[in-house]
Amino acid sequence: MNEDLIRPRLVLITTPLSDADAETAMRAALAGGDVASVIIDPAGRDDAAFQRLAELLVPMIQEAGAAAIIVDDTRCAGRVGADGIHVTGGDIAALAETIERFAPKLIVGGSGFETRHEALEAGEKLPDYLFFGRLGADLADEAHEKNLEMAEWWADIVELPCIVMAGRSIESVAEAALTGAEFVAVSTAVFADPQAAGAAVARANALFDEYMESEAA
Repeated sequence: MNEDLIRPRLVLITTPLSDADAETAMRAALAGGDVASVIIDPAGRDDAAFQRLAELLVPMIQEAGAAAIIVDDTRCAGRVGADGIHVTGGDIAALAETIERFAPKLIVGGSGFETRHEALEAGEKLPDYLFFGRLGADLADEAHEKNLEMAEWWADIVELPCIVMAGRSIESVAEAALTGAEFVAVSTAVFADPQAAGAAVARANALFDEYMESEAA
């Protein structure tokens, strides 16, 4: 048995959620099984609309024992009492500034680092995690090969945790788990059908359990 084996945990990303479905889908998803955190994405909303969405979602996420992480909007994160901030765009200076201002009080992570060199540079700023993938880019059933390669490389050599983006199918979390990433993110796979969000989270956790059993055998 590999004693270093880590059971990945699920991260939800709200990108495809409509305002009308947000509460029902999120409650169902959080009731479906273990969720480490939820990344709340503006997904084109203006500041006021995003504020309303965050005010709705953050309390229920926190009540479920997950971390509520706001994408890019530090003022919104402060107003709603979020647990963290996710910095997009691969901007190392912006990531470093956010870490300086808000860590360790808030979780700070980032995405958009497309090369190994960029990822290592970002890692030197000591965020809480790096995210491999792009919000809203889970367009294929399978996880993007480049994201898997980056996560596997990172998990093998760097202690800093990473999140890898899975695909549009919930079954893709199995392949993502093989990278050794501490966290696997899903978005469309859970929220495309709000009525099935809980079942999708349950399925993801079952696949993680199967992965652990197969690796331990």
